[in-house]
Amino acid sequence: MLILIAGPYRSGTGDDPSKMAANLKRLEEPSYALFKAGHVPMIGEWVALPVWHAAGGSHVGDDLYEKIFHPVAGRLLGLCDAVLRLPGESKGADNDVRLARERGIPVYYRLGDVPGCDQFPPA
Repeated sequence: MLILIAGPYRSGTGDDPSKMAANLKRLEEPSYALFKAGHVPMIGEWVALPVWHAAGGSHVGDDLYEKIFHPVAGRLLGLCDAVLRLPGESKGADNDVRLARERGIPVYYRLGDVPGCDQFPPA
């Protein structure tokens, strides 16, 4: 399955780049376990960040940022087979879950609940 990993990225960071980078690292943590189980992990920021930079984005939260980041997740959900929702407050991740449920896409809250990942520790 192509699995969108959703969780905090910008939330709670005050737009501090080092905190956002730490959040991205946390989002990436379950990616290898998903890969080893035969899945393809996907994180919206992996797509949105390069698109935003290529479009000339200048600072987090600018108009271009808002026009790219959440729509990217929505488009990705059209391709994904499941969502892995990691803990932590995140309006964007909550929106991903809402969209996934509306579309009938399974949402997992623990890595061990993802098919093939039951031998891995919780995300």
